[in-house]
Amino acid sequence: MATFTHGALAHFDIAGQDTAATGAFYADLFGWTVDPKGPGYALVTTPDGGPNGAVMEAEAPGLTLGIAVTDLEETLAKVGAARGRIVMPATDNGWVKKAQISDPDGNTVTLIEI
Repeated sequence: MATFTHGALAHFDIAGQDTAATGAFYADLFGWTVDPKGPGYALVTTPDGGPNGAVMEAEAPGLTLGIAVTDLEETLAKVGAARGRIVMPATDNGWVKKAQISDPDGNTVTLIEI
């Protein structure tokens, strides 16, 4: 796993209705490795050390960036004062501890504890 510092771009999720077609698009265009992991989800490896990400099935297209943070709870505590909001509270999925927030304009990003 790559080493990231606080605030670094660490991951991305690309959403769409056809993960096979979306994955093939990025593989063909940029040479990314797309590794299907189950229905509607594939891990993506980009060249030169990342960041890496995923292609995931969703009704609407979208792109979500994952930002590394050293202390997830501390960062979440600052979101309101920075005029953002918590979209998904801290969650440990067994692989990473993460949360989602939105900025004042409504853009959603994922925070990933490193």
